[in-house]
Amino acid sequence: MRLSPGAGRGLLGWALPAVTLLAWEGLARAGAISANVLPAPSAVLAAGWELALSGELARHIAASSGRALAGFAIGGGAGFAFGLANGLSARSRALTDTSLQMLRNIPHLALIPLVILWFGIGEEAKIFLVALGVFFPIYVNTLLGIQGTDPQLVEMGRIYGMGPRALFVRVILPGALPAIFTGLRYGLGIMWLTLIVAETIAAKSGLGYMAMQAREFMQLDVVVLSILIYAALGKLADSLARGLESATLSWHPAFQRPAATGRRAR
Repeated sequence: MRLSPGAGRGLLGWALPAVTLLAWEGLARAGAISANVLPAPSAVLAAGWELALSGELARHIAASSGRALAGFAIGGGAGFAFGLANGLSARSRALTDTSLQMLRNIPHLALIPLVILWFGIGEEAKIFLVALGVFFPIYVNTLLGIQGTDPQLVEMGRIYGMGPRALFVRVILPGALPAIFTGLRYGLGIMWLTLIVAETIAAKSGLGYMAMQAREFMQLDVVVLSILIYAALGKLADSLARGLESATLSWHPAFQRPAATGRRAR
């Protein structure tokens, strides 16, 4: 049974992580890596299985995922709206873009002490930080995507009698989608990065809280498990974004599959 080129490339992407895990396990069993420094993958898997049976792991994953999705929806929606407004309207861009660019250069994680003073250590603080981190990648890439639309295509649409709405839906937005998806994928990475920091500072549930509690009791296998779950969730989110990108941009030359090479030219 032969795999398709797409499936083969997908499996190839997992080759390095698989080799890394096998090497890690082998070095740990041989004693080259101390369990006090980095537990073996089998020990981490055993800790995860124990937490899964108790229901604690599912509870923490659900808490982290809920915060991540809520913050992404708020920050991503606002970033997309501002990007569209400033990309389509020179007046809106003149009014808000300078202020937004100034705010973008402030590290949002440096605002954690201020956010805790504003919101306390409740859910609002963590969701606000995630939303703030996600906002700017999506805003900037949406703005650049709208501005980077080929003006000749826009002019051609006007010549063919397209109104503003049809021009936006059929010309401007499709042309901006590659940049928008770039911002989406970048924003997803920032989402998990921000959540990790927020949950290790002020939380009573979630993967970050689980890691901090494990640190207090010197449970290094649970700490490593938390990190690996964050990585897996980030990979899952990126894969979903890439799948949506490929489905939405199937018309784009960069996302079209190469034609079959087995056919003979006539």
